Amino acid sequence: MPPVGLGTWITFNVGDDAELRAECTAVMQAFFEMGGRMIDSSPMYGSSQAVVGNGLRTLGHAKALFAADKVWISSGTRGPSQIEESRRLWDVPRFDLLQVHNLLSWEEHLKTLFAMKAAGQLRYVGITTSEGRRHDLFEEIMRRQPLDFVQLTYNIVDRDVEERILPLAADRGMGVIVNRPFQQGVLLRRLSGHPLPSWAADIDASNWAQFVLKFIISHPAVTVAIPATSQVAHVRENMAAMVGPMPDAAMRRRMADYVGGL
Repeated sequence: MPPVGLGTWITFNVGDDAELRAECTAVMQAFFEMGGRMIDSSPMYGSSQAVVGNGLRTLGHAKALFAADKVWISSGTRGPSQIEESRRLWDVPRFDLLQVHNLLSWEEHLKTLFAMKAAGQLRYVGITTSEGRRHDLFEEIMRRQPLDFVQLTYNIVDRDVEERILPLAADRGMGVIVNRPFQQGVLLRRLSGHPLPSWAADIDASNWAQFVLKFIISHPAVTVAIPATSQVAHVRENMAAMVGPMPDAAMRRRMADYVGGL
């Protein structure tokens, strides 16, 4: 799995606006051209699923796609119908990964997802959280359930998961998807007022987005980060973080210390 994917929260929620949909399709095209695979969405994200589906049809359904979506509904019995509607909006034969979004009705939905996996209707099962919420329960579920993936918030300033959850994912053989790598843009806006350190060139980071992404994806437990964007220039910038040297443990400490001191 290439370590930089594509999120769709907010950025792909453009409704039926033809011009904005075309911009999202252009983002997807650049993403695939630069080796991207995982696109992540959710029923929670407004029109994002339909916009992804429109882009896939326009681009001819890229074979490289790793389709990741979520179930997000309080009723366990309504989970299957929501999943089918999500699949219809994406216009894919099946999802590669389905996740219980923010642990909503997780016990019921996990039963559905594991049954789908056993029936060959799904490749992988996961759970998600964001912004540090419900980590105790998240960890408990990770210990009790045979999950394939977990999705959580992690970046150069939000590092709580380094202590327990990332090591547990590694021990349990679970893939880790990182959401909110830029704190929905807040982190990059804050960092933009400071100079990039000259030694960032040692890891081929030419801007703050690449600096932050390289910190994230170089963690041994992280599988993929999923920054969201509606701009082709930004997706190309993000994807370029996969190229060149990655920080080792000493460099990661130096990076975190530098940002922490700003």
